[in-house]
Amino acid sequence: MDYITAVWLALVQGITEFLPISSQAHLVLAGQWLGDVYQGLAFDVVLHAGSLVAVIVYFRHEIATMLKDWFGTWRGKGATKDSKLGWWVIIGTIPAGVLGLLLKDMAEILFRAEVIMGLALIVFGLLLGLADWKGRGDRDEYSLSLRDVLIIGFAQALALIPGTSRSGITMTAALFLGLSRDAAARFSFLLSIPIIAAASLLLTVDLVREGTNIPWDTLLVGFIVAAVSTYACIHYFLAFIRRIGMQPFVIYRLILGGLLLWFFI
Repeated sequence: MDYITAVWLALVQGITEFLPISSQAHLVLAGQWLGDVYQGLAFDVVLHAGSLVAVIVYFRHEIATMLKDWFGTWRGKGATKDSKLGWWVIIGTIPAGVLGLLLKDMAEILFRAEVIMGLALIVFGLLLGLADWKGRGDRDEYSLSLRDVLIIGFAQALALIPGTSRSGITMTAALFLGLSRDAAARFSFLLSIPIIAAASLLLTVDLVREGTNIPWDTLLVGFIVAAVSTYACIHYFLAFIRRIGMQPFVIYRLILGGLLLWFFI
């Protein structure tokens, strides 16, 4: 892979990872558009790592407070809203983590068809639009209950289907539960941290087993571009949805899904 291709793929990852438009679908399409490029395990690891670093840096103050209060509860200190939110991130990760491990091979085999990707973009895009229009309330992420977190957690497991969008489906569930746009997005981003970290770890294990030569220069370029573009995307996305909402992303999903169905049916 040359530097230009690495930059393009890293930009696609960084821009789409936290937008509700499916980064997985866009990486597949970008790889085909660039000449049926297979990015490989090593590059997949650094793209995820770049996005992971970006979201941790962006929410560093919230994460530090959550960790401090969460560990405080183990030392006998009372529970706080931040320690509770830390538990919700952990619990909300479990359904997708367990189902991801159980269904990983089946998902890789059965869910790669462009038609399924196109249908998922459309169906879950319409759900996102409905949630933003009818379900949205003014609750914040600190008001979540155990039931709410489990619903969002199981919704996140649907992201095993390419085209669903992990961030899109978790925001959809959160909006239906009455969270504000900002709160739904923020909880979705926090919930992504364990999932992306676990995925990166599994990919790293596969990479070690594969034992291939690693092009460190290309990987460094991909990591930096993915991290910077992800950070910028989070910042501008939060500002965008506060003012405008989710509907532009819904329209984009419908158009992209329709094009996929048009070309591949």
